[in-house]
This record gives sequence, structure tokens and C-alpha cells, in this order.
Amino acid sequence: MSELRWTLLILGALFIAVLAWWERRRPRQASGALERPAPREAPAEAPPRALREPPFSLPEMRAREPLIPRELPVVDTSADLARVPMLQPAPGAALPPYPQPAHGARRDGAPDMSAGPAAPAPGALPRESLPELPPAPAPVVQWPPERERRIVAVRLVAPLPERFAGRSLRQALAAEGFVLGQFAIFHKPDEERRAVLSAASLTRPGTFDVDTMDSQHYGGLSLFAVLPGPKPPPQAFDELVFAARNLNERLHGVLQDERGSPLTPARIALLREQLSAGATS
Repeated sequence: MSELRWTLLILGALFIAVLAWWERRRPRQASGALERPAPREAPAEAPPRALREPPFSLPEMRAREPLIPRELPVVDTSADLARVPMLQPAPGAALPPYPQPAHGARRDGAPDMSAGPAAPAPGALPRESLPELPPAPAPVVQWPPERERRIVAVRLVAPLPERFAGRSLRQALAAEGFVLGQFAIFHKPDEERRAVLSAASLTRPGTFDVDTMDSQHYGGLSLFAVLPGPKPPPQAFDELVFAARNLNERLHGVLQDERGSPLTPARIALLREQLSAGATS
């Protein structure tokens, strides 16, 4: 029994010693755990500092010295005037009178509006008007009797719904050599002033009034040659077609034959053939 007691006492003492040692060790572990540094976090990026602009300051302004000096230099012209040669009039020569200002003008050159219109200077020639050109002589119209004449004609028609302006029509006819003459229609003369071609208005009565022509409008022209005439029929027909084409280039119309059909090259060739054969279309 005594041995068991001693064994239990020894075990109890060892247990108490181990427990005491364990109790002493725990505060150190706890304090060590508390003293262990915590993991360092990545420092947050500091917000960028706003760039401060340097204060704006105007440069120092300094007034410049005036370019013009305060005192004007004094120029002595006595020595220079002594060097200038003086022109003397020839012996016995009379000096011209001092010019007086014309009527209606002041001595400073400005016109005097209160003095009225200026009178012409004595001895001045009056302004002559330009001479007017004499009007061109009217062509001589020598048509054969009605029972003997033949007429070959073409038309220059304004494109619908437009009409030829009278002023443009007159200028085109004048540029082609047509002159307003007998029967109040236009004629194109030859070198001897004989009418070779004629031009009448398509609007009845077919005449032109020189005083009102520029303000009117026309539907077209009837260009014709009366045969026999100053030139042979084939030559007169060729001049008729040539004049019609030139007028059409200026007026931008439509060329037709006397019946109103298009004036095509084939139609022109047929008319020339019939004219040469002595027949009428």
C-alpha cells in the first residue's frame, strides 16, 4: 500500500510540474503570436498631384522713346540758295502775264460751284461731235415679173415654245450682211448692191418695223431667193443655204424647207438637183 501511495504522489507531482510548466509556456506563445508582425500590404498609390501651372505674369513693359525728337533741327538754307543759279530773261524779252484763275475756279485749284459753269477760254475750239456715218444704201431689188419668177425658200424657225428676240434677230441679220430695204424686209446685196437673198418674217404680213423691231419677238424667218436673179440659180441656192446655216448658228433655231420639213443634207441635195434641172419642188 505504501508503494502505491508513493507512486501516485510521484505521478501527481510530475503532473503538477508539467502543468505548471505548460501554463508558464502559454503566455510566451501568446505574446509571441501577438508580437509577430502582420504581413505588409502593398502601399496604395498616392493620387497624382495636380500639376500647378506657374502664375501668369505679363512681361514688364517699358515705354519706348519717341522716334521724333522733341526739338526739330534748324535748317539753314541761306548757303544752299546762294548756290542755285538764277535764270535771267533775255534783254528785251517780255515776261508772260501771271495766269489768272479761270471763271468758276479758285486759286487753290478747287472748282467754285457758286460761280456757275466755266466759260470756254478765248481762242479755244468748241468740242465737235463725232460725224455720223451715212446709212448704207438700200439694196436694189430687181425681181422678174411674177409669171416668170421662181422662188426657192428655206425656213429658220424658233424652237417651241421660244421665239426669237427682235434685237437678236436684227443683229444676226446685220452680221450676215442683210439690210432692211424695199417691201420692209431684209435683203442681202452683192458687190453691185443688187439683192440676191431676202428675209421676211414668218408672222404675217412678214414685214419689219425698224422702230419697234427690238422690242418684239418673232417665230422665225423665211429666207428666199427670187430666180432668175443677179447670180445663177445653183450659186444663189448655195448662198441661201450658207446664209441660213450661219443665221442658225447665231440664233439656235431649226432649219426647215419651204414646206416645214427638216432641212436635211438629203433634202438640200434634192432641191439643188431639181433647181439645176429647171423644176420646182
